[in-house]
Amino acid sequence: MLLRLVSRLSRMPLERHHALADKVLFPLLYHVVRYRRKMVAKNLRLAFPEKSERERKAIEKAFYHQFCDTVVETIYGYSCSAEEMRERVMFENMDEVNRLVDGAGGGIFMLAHFGNWEWMASVQDWVSPGVTELNVYRHLDNKAMDELMLSIRAKRGGACVEKQRILREMIRYRAEKKPVTIGLLSDQKPRPEVTRTWVEFLHQETGFLDGGEVLGKKFGYPVFYLYITRTERGKYRAQMRTIAADPRATAEGEITKAYAKILEENIKEQPQMWLWTHNRFKWKRTENGKRKTENGKRKSERM
Repeated sequence: MLLRLVSRLSRMPLERHHALADKVLFPLLYHVVRYRRKMVAKNLRLAFPEKSERERKAIEKAFYHQFCDTVVETIYGYSCSAEEMRERVMFENMDEVNRLVDGAGGGIFMLAHFGNWEWMASVQDWVSPGVTELNVYRHLDNKAMDELMLSIRAKRGGACVEKQRILREMIRYRAEKKPVTIGLLSDQKPRPEVTRTWVEFLHQETGFLDGGEVLGKKFGYPVFYLYITRTERGKYRAQMRTIAADPRATAEGEITKAYAKILEENIKEQPQMWLWTHNRFKWKRTENGKRKTENGKRKSERM
């Protein structure tokens, strides 16, 4: 039922989707529901203390507009042809990416909840023929929404693999001598008790997931960051930046720290593009079996 509705809506011109975002979705989320506005305002205060309240408010409103655009563009993408998607998302530096991926038999693509991250799965159309894209995802509790998102993502090519299965799938592809690229949204907050890499990020001591680094080193796959820029409404540029051509030659934490640094640069260039609704700065480094929230309070860990 939900998928049929999305399929029908996706056939509308993108201009009508954007009009829907402006006239219905934005007023509903921002003014009526006030969806996570306190969280967004708090995150912006923490990340940009040097900016005035007026400047942060402008970023906040621009973020909600982009968030609404991402929702309707994701729906539109369900019926978008590969040819049109290549015009809407341009991937740069793919010659180097394909050279390194082809040579190693695989690659790690680290990206963030930035711009329209759902459209970034279209990188499948830019990699060398025969390379399969595996996108790591978290299973959603809502079955209908889980099935919907899997269907939408499958339209862009590649395969969605739950994070608990990704290692097994990578081993299988290597055994079958099939080259793969692994797409990882690496800006989510990990539990502090298992966090190995902490970085000064947007003025906050922040823990980062290191799955991209771990997998890159284990398989010897080059690691890249997708530096996303919105060039105009409904169009994006993804510059493929090489973080590590040879991950095994890097120090522990080097790749994850490099990812965080480039992400911060990406955010500062277009701050409205990042997903500010998550409580990203909630946890601080653990101390003596305790974990701290951003306000300094400590909570005991369950054993």
